Amino acid sequence: MTQPTRTVPPSPIGAPPVPLVDLGIQRDRIADEVAEGFARVLAATAFIQGPDVSAFEEEFASYTRRAFSVGLGNGTDALEFALRAAGVGTGDRVALPANTFVATAEAVLRAGAEPVLVDVDDEHLLLDPDALGEVAATCRAVLPVHLFGQMAPMDRIRDVAERHGLIVVEDAAQAQGATHRGVPIGGWGAAAGTSFYPGKNLGAFGDAGGVVTDDAEVARRVRLLANHGSEVKYQHPVLGFNSRLDTLQAVVLRAKLARLDAWNEERRAAARRYAELLADVPEVRLPSVADGNEHVWHLYVVRVARRDTVLAELNAAGIGAGIHYPVPVHHTGAFAGSGYERGDFPVTERAAGEILSLPLFPGITAGQQERVADALRAAVRRDA
Repeated sequence: MTQPTRTVPPSPIGAPPVPLVDLGIQRDRIADEVAEGFARVLAATAFIQGPDVSAFEEEFASYTRRAFSVGLGNGTDALEFALRAAGVGTGDRVALPANTFVATAEAVLRAGAEPVLVDVDDEHLLLDPDALGEVAATCRAVLPVHLFGQMAPMDRIRDVAERHGLIVVEDAAQAQGATHRGVPIGGWGAAAGTSFYPGKNLGAFGDAGGVVTDDAEVARRVRLLANHGSEVKYQHPVLGFNSRLDTLQAVVLRAKLARLDAWNEERRAAARRYAELLADVPEVRLPSVADGNEHVWHLYVVRVARRDTVLAELNAAGIGAGIHYPVPVHHTGAFAGSGYERGDFPVTERAAGEILSLPLFPGITAGQQERVADALRAAVRRDA
């Protein structure tokens, strides 16, 4: 049935645009605590590996219910070091979803291994355990990605991994606070790497990352890799890197971690509101929560036809929508020599042309979400 057309409504007179993410709200909520923490670090000149770093590591380990947490310089290093520490290296093949940010595959290559792409399920766009089973016999490890704020189906992935003897390392960059079957990140295998990039649910004021694990030896190896391969000053038994968590970033992360559950609940409330506002718009395919998952809604990703046109109309109406991610890993120039061709991962490739991320962040107002929903409704019904 042809829907009546509507023009995309302009922003109300004098109303500011609705951003995809508003980091200023979180900044203002923790401003006093961060200022006090920065002053403490500056007074002590504890700029590298200061007390706030170890304090954050302990607090994040407790939050994720893991035995160990190691703070690092960024999330990509976290994935690479977790793989290396778990025993993945040169000549190994690592299965990972084709639908992910390029850093996931990048980390595998940096560890000396070969990325083996796997398609995702059509409903949640998470690694498909059945597709994993088709390549598992040729792989050494699997790197499932917890995408958009919910965890991959780790119970089924672990079953496949156990049958084939695969090492499991989780990419948890978008899943701080998420659980699957009640288990948080890092509880399904050797370790989980995560990112504290500013826009994440738990974000620093710059680049930062970390690894969580229940394995003391994995934690030791990650820490060794992060500090030039050294546990004792000027002794370097292995070749390492320089990827320590900055003390000032640890101050920010401690302040935000204390509020993370409350902020994740704000994200869930916003996701419920979008579901209500868009329930009468069949042209918009809404996201859903996979069985057994506690979603933390890092992103609210819908699927629409004519996505690029819809995105342009939203942006013209002052709505800061985006795409995560418009180009599958095997279509990027960096992986042009991977041997994969267009059509190899049909779900991932089809979704890349349909996905649309709507504004969602702690502090988003009902009025802002109503503007987003009105603009989206009009855009998808234009010339439908």
